Amino acid sequence: MISHYFLSALIFLIYKTLQGTWRVELVEPPEMTRLLAEKKPFILAHWHGDELSLIHLARRYRIGTIVSTSKDGQLMNQVLIWLGASTSRGSSTRGGVGALKGLIRLVRNGNNCSFAVDGPKGPLHKVKPGVFEVSKALELPIFWVGVASDRSFLFKKSWNQASLPRPFARLKIQWHGPLSPIPPEADPRSPDLAQTLERELHAAKQQALASFAVPDTGC
Repeated sequence: MISHYFLSALIFLIYKTLQGTWRVELVEPPEMTRLLAEKKPFILAHWHGDELSLIHLARRYRIGTIVSTSKDGQLMNQVLIWLGASTSRGSSTRGGVGALKGLIRLVRNGNNCSFAVDGPKGPLHKVKPGVFEVSKALELPIFWVGVASDRSFLFKKSWNQASLPRPFARLKIQWHGPLSPIPPEADPRSPDLAQTLERELHAAKQQALASFAVPDTGC
């Protein structure tokens, strides 16, 4: 237990040192700015793999999120708490219902909800219904994000293809939306809902990547 604590502290210090060198361009739609100012809750949706570019914003967005009960999740849980997040422990296979109920409690206590929408185990970039279930239950709008940097470490052996911006990287984080709260009569498991959010997330990623495209000079 002590070794886990010191390993979490080391990860936190390395991350904060690295994050302090980034040049971040953060873009938020007017409705998000309004909800933040009024402290009204909403959902933040992102792909797995983008977490390491986003978690430094945990305090700004008063994040509440689900963290795995695995050993890696235990390390990440402590780091997230130090970064200003509130967490609910569980996954789709272990403690899933309890974790979702815990997440709902966090939102009711003043947090905003953050989702890696392609689930705890993938498949990558396929939206799962959890984000829509919470939106329906709590009548929350959904904002989604495009993330890109001009230089990153890519963890190719990880299933989620996690990306960590390198020292002094330029980082673009652009939020879009909102998608209106899922109405009571809608099915959160609807393929149409999932496909809509998938398209929006892919488009947002491409828009963020375009910030670092080399212009064609015609030479």
